[in-house]
Amino acid sequence: MPLAGQKRKRAASGDILSTPQPKHPYLTGNFAPIHNTLPLTPCSHTGTIPPELSDGQYVRNGSNPVTNEDLGRDAHWFDGDGMLSGVSFRKDDTGIVPEFVNQFILTDLYLSALSSPRLKVPILPSIATLVHPLYSIFYVTLRIFRTVLLVLLSHLPGSKQKIRKISVANTNVLYHDGRALALCESGPPMRVQLPELETVGWYNGDRAQGEPEKERGAALGDGSGLLQFMREWTTAHPKVDPQTKEMLMFHSSFAPPYVQYSIIPKEKSPSDEAVASQKLLNAPVPGVRKAKMMHDFGVSLTHTVIMDLPLTLDPVNQLKGLPPVTYDASQPSRFGVFPRRSPEQVQWFETDAACIYHTANTWDDVNATGSPTAVNMLACRLTSATLIYAAANIAPPAPKSNKRVAQANRRMPFFAKYNEEEDPSLWERAPLLESPSEEKDTFIRVDALESPSSNPAAFDEEQCRLYYYHFDLNNGALTHQWALAAIPFEFPSVRPDLEMQHARYVYGCSTTTTSFSSALGKATKIDALVKVDVNRLIANGKSHPPQSVTGVVDPRPMAAILSANDPHDPIQVFRMPPGWFAQEPRFVPAASNASEDDGYLLFYAFDEAQLNAAGDAPDDVSDSRAKSELWIIDAKTMKDVVARVQLPQRVPYGLHGTWFSAEQIRAQRPAEQLRSTREVLGAKEVGMWMGVRDWCEKMLG
Repeated sequence: MPLAGQKRKRAASGDILSTPQPKHPYLTGNFAPIHNTLPLTPCSHTGTIPPELSDGQYVRNGSNPVTNEDLGRDAHWFDGDGMLSGVSFRKDDTGIVPEFVNQFILTDLYLSALSSPRLKVPILPSIATLVHPLYSIFYVTLRIFRTVLLVLLSHLPGSKQKIRKISVANTNVLYHDGRALALCESGPPMRVQLPELETVGWYNGDRAQGEPEKERGAALGDGSGLLQFMREWTTAHPKVDPQTKEMLMFHSSFAPPYVQYSIIPKEKSPSDEAVASQKLLNAPVPGVRKAKMMHDFGVSLTHTVIMDLPLTLDPVNQLKGLPPVTYDASQPSRFGVFPRRSPEQVQWFETDAACIYHTANTWDDVNATGSPTAVNMLACRLTSATLIYAAANIAPPAPKSNKRVAQANRRMPFFAKYNEEEDPSLWERAPLLESPSEEKDTFIRVDALESPSSNPAAFDEEQCRLYYYHFDLNNGALTHQWALAAIPFEFPSVRPDLEMQHARYVYGCSTTTTSFSSALGKATKIDALVKVDVNRLIANGKSHPPQSVTGVVDPRPMAAILSANDPHDPIQVFRMPPGWFAQEPRFVPAASNASEDDGYLLFYAFDEAQLNAAGDAPDDVSDSRAKSELWIIDAKTMKDVVARVQLPQRVPYGLHGTWFSAEQIRAQRPAEQLRSTREVLGAKEVGMWMGVRDWCEKMLG
């Protein structure tokens, strides 16, 4: 709540709905953090572990707060220190032995928190603080100032851990060029060592801390300036080209040019005959006009797609009486498409407002000469930013009223001006902003307003669907833009060796709850894994185009798909048993490789019957502690559970993971030094400056 005497200016359209949950749904049950860590520990299992998993490892990242478990409103699912939880499949003379391991990622913030036991609140302000519409500018400014002061205090003489990077590395994990990297948006990648999941050090695009010294090359953030450190803030979803092995990433910040772009190639070894591609670091992407909350992007074999959506993350919002994080549905979504190595040639496409946190796949259409003519992208499109608020147990602000409804009979983009005299180019631009080959739909139709029952989808503010975009590079038009299916769909992925290509199948998560809105309010839990034949649905959509933007190719609800039980259905669903919930799955190809979907999906599963009557998990160090499992299912049938690994403790519902093959683990680069908690937990330094720091930390709390 705002401090006494402090009020935030806000428009009437910002009225706040009542918070639906008295208890924070994203910090209870199996969302609650766990502090117990284990080294590689053998596990029992049922079923048969596929030989393709031998000596490989499944690892999942997630936020696991150390100091903000019970902060009520000031807590968010995305907050917290990064923790990796993995299952390694060690092969020995007896067969394959699964081993569980989980470790905190030893970031500067985590180590500093351990060395400062007086701090009861995380060093970084919670995302809940940044999105809360009722918090005053004074309160938010104080929280940010507290962070800055704590960072400065960590550099006093005698401090055990200096805070040089403010990343918690809690969102994703991937492999590139001999390094396993943990990531989140507020810093560079952090290298970890497999299979023990030990922390090596920050990776700057040239080398990681803890690796053997070498001649220094170009690195992220090179240059000078007060805000230069933002140049190394890296998306949590870099893309690694399965053919060239290049890693592509973008860097979003609060200052112009707002978005920068990098390509880090695989380093050439003496045995490589091909010439390594050139490194591209911090190249500006022109056309982004303000700071945005950007989480993911699209990459094909030849082009990159940057998403400039109306979701801002800008401290300057405070001066306007707004939270730093805001969503404005009256503004357009903009997609910048450019050749992989030429961000200066970006071509912008505009369409209706939306939130997109994850893309599923991006690929090219090429002509007879092999030149790209269009870029296709599949993404999980949400019709509001409610997830950001729900994960903080905050009811979202009421959406801005759309005053354009009265003139909905005029066929044009909903975000365009209606006064031709103010914008004479409107009718010239309109064909470039809509799908010219499809029936257009306005943002909200008048007939829908008069009869809500005739078009209930127009009033469903919480859609989260697998969505298809087709960017025509020749005429600059969004030729197709519609949902492939009506069911909720998130955490998407494709077979790894087919990323950036026209993969047939997309795998992801869904819910059998009656609506995505109710699933959000109760804390988003995954009780269904979905496999979508996108080739068939895209072909159906092109032959019978749905209405642009709001249309859907397959309108069936989840119940209809489950009841059909059709083995040839383009949407196949693996439903968890009652009371069980899953996490993001990752695909591992089978050795036979007979078809694209010949392989396995690996994911963590949890039985909520282990929770008590209040919905809380037992103490994680007690004998009655709750336990998770790793499930392996047949990706071809989406029905058969091949094996279940019983873990020694639970794995909280987390974010993103990946599969590391035995070849990748063996090819890891050497590390001379690992990060450790030994120093920060050792004897406390004494002296004047440490006395100043202790006093300040006691006051800051």
